[in-house]
Amino acid sequence: MDWNKYIDHTILKPETTGEQVRQVCLEALEYDFAAVCLNPYYVPAARQELEGSQVRVCSVIGFPLGATTTEIKCKEAAKAVENGAAEVDMVINIGALKGGLAADVEEDIARVVRSVPEHVLVKTILECCLLTEREKVEACRMAVSAGADMVKTSTGFNGEGATPEDVQLMRETVGNQAGVKASGGIRDFDTLRKMVNAGATRIGTSSGVAIMKQLRAES
Repeated sequence: MDWNKYIDHTILKPETTGEQVRQVCLEALEYDFAAVCLNPYYVPAARQELEGSQVRVCSVIGFPLGATTTEIKCKEAAKAVENGAAEVDMVINIGALKGGLAADVEEDIARVVRSVPEHVLVKTILECCLLTEREKVEACRMAVSAGADMVKTSTGFNGEGATPEDVQLMRETVGNQAGVKASGGIRDFDTLRKMVNAGATRIGTSSGVAIMKQLRAES
């Protein structure tokens, strides 16, 4: 099983430097990860480092709060793609969802989806640790209805990250209409495997290298 192709090698901390981004890209090339996931500022640098490879550039949108206006999210997504991103992970408007403004949340997602070319993967970050089970289900259904390609558990910046239970709920909700990305707190192979077994098709982690070394040591 190609476990490496599940991994979005992630570097999103606010103190991230250009040299650290370069290192992450080199690691992604070495292990042939699915993508690198980073803040929009570093998309051009990542595109340059990964040019000619199969490792995709993923950028985050409205990150990490999700409370940016829809217009800004759309412009941020479009600019990230212009700069070289092939995937965008957008944070939904969490407060609007919890406030019962479902139409606003779905429109927010749909407009971001429409702001990028069809070949660009759009993943919607739910921030499950802040949502009730009903809200998680509702958010997944809205993401699918709005045309998103994947639903994602967490930013990793608020409380608990991914759990197998959330991944399973999301998978049961979206069925085969969307992928599921587990992100936040996945630091070893056993946790990664649990997420995949629960239904994850992508794993966001900053511990990709450590996970692959662990896997190779156990082989």
